[in-house]
Amino acid sequence: MKFGPLPVAEAEGAILAHSLVTDGTRLRKGQKIGREEVVALKAAGVQRVVAAMLSPDDVGEDTAARTVAEALRLSGILRQEAVTGRVNLHAEASGILTLDRALVDAINAVTPDITLATLPPFARVERGSMVATVKIIPFSVSPEDLSNVAKLCAGRDAMSVHPFKPHRVALIQTELPSLKSSVLDKTARVTAERLARSGSRIVIDRRVPHSASAVARAIRMALGKCDLVILFGASAVTDAYDVIPAAIRAARGTVHRVGMPVDPGNLLVLGEVAGTPVIGAPGCARSPKENGFDWVLDRILAGLPVSHNDIAGMGVGGLLTEIPTRPQPREVKETTLGDVHAVILAAGRSSRMGGPNKLLAWFEGEPLIRLVAERVVGSEAIGVTVVTGHEREEIAEALAGLNIELVHNPDFALGLASSLKAGISAVPDDAAAVIVVLGDMPAVDVVSLDRMIAAFRQGGGAVVRASSAGKRGNPVILPRALFSDIAKLEGDAGARAIIEGAEVIEAEIGEGALLDVDTPEALVAAGGVFQV
Repeated sequence: MKFGPLPVAEAEGAILAHSLVTDGTRLRKGQKIGREEVVALKAAGVQRVVAAMLSPDDVGEDTAARTVAEALRLSGILRQEAVTGRVNLHAEASGILTLDRALVDAINAVTPDITLATLPPFARVERGSMVATVKIIPFSVSPEDLSNVAKLCAGRDAMSVHPFKPHRVALIQTELPSLKSSVLDKTARVTAERLARSGSRIVIDRRVPHSASAVARAIRMALGKCDLVILFGASAVTDAYDVIPAAIRAARGTVHRVGMPVDPGNLLVLGEVAGTPVIGAPGCARSPKENGFDWVLDRILAGLPVSHNDIAGMGVGGLLTEIPTRPQPREVKETTLGDVHAVILAAGRSSRMGGPNKLLAWFEGEPLIRLVAERVVGSEAIGVTVVTGHEREEIAEALAGLNIELVHNPDFALGLASSLKAGISAVPDDAAAVIVVLGDMPAVDVVSLDRMIAAFRQGGGAVVRASSAGKRGNPVILPRALFSDIAKLEGDAGARAIIEGAEVIEAEIGEGALLDVDTPEALVAAGGVFQV
């Protein structure tokens, strides 16, 4: 391949290296220059272009990317079509990613022209989310480099997504007079939510005295009725012979590990009784925030073994969060990114529904707008504002009792921009951004919302947009720096033009990002029922 400036007269058949605009005609980077383009460039007075001229032996970027992707031996992973020298790899199902790191490193060492980037090993992935990408840097690579990659891949499993398998779970919690029953109730609720992502459920929920003998009896009674036992002690484990590990041994089981190099999550216990895994959960697992318990739980739910050595190897990357309220606090960041307020848009007329208000259709036994609002209220957003318009009284009634603020938009008939501006005007001054949630998206859940808010905080204040398998959707997080531009919007276009001119982070949340219910058919297909 020859790369560099070329006289336009000699550029036919070359690949354009940089986009050009000539007399209103746009030539894209990567476009092959044909006779028609040569004529247009000459007519516009362009004398030279920067382009790549491939030799007969060169392998073009799309073919090369496809070749590398096809050489990878994958399981539970789909290859997308090659576009601009890139092939994205997506999970077929929700589960845990494993990979051959040595192979990935070896492929990337063949030549800088061929790259393979992946998520970290043992990452939890959603169905349809991207797990890796093959990217060819120049416009072509040599056949020899492709052959070397193929040889490296031969006979080796490059990466796999191990799908979650539904488990029957026994939840056993110990009690002490100092522990409120509300804490145990919350623990059961949070644990059930954690298990739901794998289709697992709690089939036994027992509360017993904080003694090894009582816990051992509860474990033995659960055997044969469950696939996994989770233990929560009323008091934290402080020794390998404390109540939880002692109970596992008393139940004639084996303790594989007490303690793990992941923080939060240090005080986890892992054991086994009669072939059934037993996890002694650390106290931090009473919270829905990620901790070391998730790392072990997810592997077990995906059918992956977890050994003493596996846990010993979790220390690198095992510092998950800062908790300055500990007796021995870790380092506290000097600056923190502000919080995110939520605005739910619920003012539309549902014009394509032919009469009924889609936001009042029932999903999972309640009005759609209430289902959406409950999830937003349950997220890490610091507050929730709902913008009403059409049928404001009915919407307000459907939301009665929720911790939200209602803002009416009298100009809702003018289009989406008016409702967006009404919502933005209600965002408190201490919020760094707003997450805009459409009221007709039944599949956007708390986990997805929290993932987007986390992406905003980690991304330094960029726009965060929900996506599904690379396709952009909703919700979207807009930083305060864009509020003045939003105030100038008109019509029904929303903030799309503003977003396209800003730095954007894509947050993969699965199919929920694209599922709205704009038509009767879409609403029924999504599980909704119109109210008569």
